[in-house]
Amino acid sequence: MNMQEGLNACMDTLGKRLRFARKERNLTQERLAELSGVKQSDISKLERGDSQTTTGLVRLASALTCNPEWLDTGDGAIWATDSPAVIEFEGNPDYPAIRRVKFKLSAGATGFAVEYDDDESAPIVFQRSWFERNGYRPDKLFAVRVANGSMNPGLFDGDTVVVNTESITPRDGAVFAVNYEGELVIKRLIRDEGQWWLKSDNPDQQRYPRKKCDEQSRIIGEIVHKQSEHI
Repeated sequence: MNMQEGLNACMDTLGKRLRFARKERNLTQERLAELSGVKQSDISKLERGDSQTTTGLVRLASALTCNPEWLDTGDGAIWATDSPAVIEFEGNPDYPAIRRVKFKLSAGATGFAVEYDDDESAPIVFQRSWFERNGYRPDKLFAVRVANGSMNPGLFDGDTVVVNTESITPRDGAVFAVNYEGELVIKRLIRDEGQWWLKSDNPDQQRYPRKKCDEQSRIIGEIVHKQSEHI
């Protein structure tokens, strides 16, 4: 067994590999957060093993100048290069970005407009293989913030979800973003009594009663990914 094989055997989790690479680069979690754009709290959760999300993994690997595949799976060489290199994400076809938006809706309208959210939150970046594997088109995906607790415990107020606007065919049990009488709602579609219903996951059904998905409702797209700080 060579040295790298020995290291890989000891680093059998994403958290252990991330901590090893960070220590090798003499970076604190705070400094790595600054370099990568990934929150320090998320880095801490990854290192502790409290989270296994791969969102932001490419940015972490770029900031650490390590091999993204090794960081994710433990396979391949540890270091991508001997000298620091930063991946430019903007306009990079290998790392399409999903923009954060606010949907502009009106009651009864079949379409929608988007207003790009230019706050401090960075776009969500995935490797192109993620889009290809799932059959998604980057220009048809948008990220929006969850605005209330109606979908607790699956989605919390403040979470970010990715909406695939090409997936608008109702599916029993799937979660969709819906234009409900001019308001953006994120609900689970349920088929009952020959009718589609918009249902909240929150067990307080008196506060969040289900609603008919009728002619006043327009599906914007299916929820295909979430980012959350809640464990």
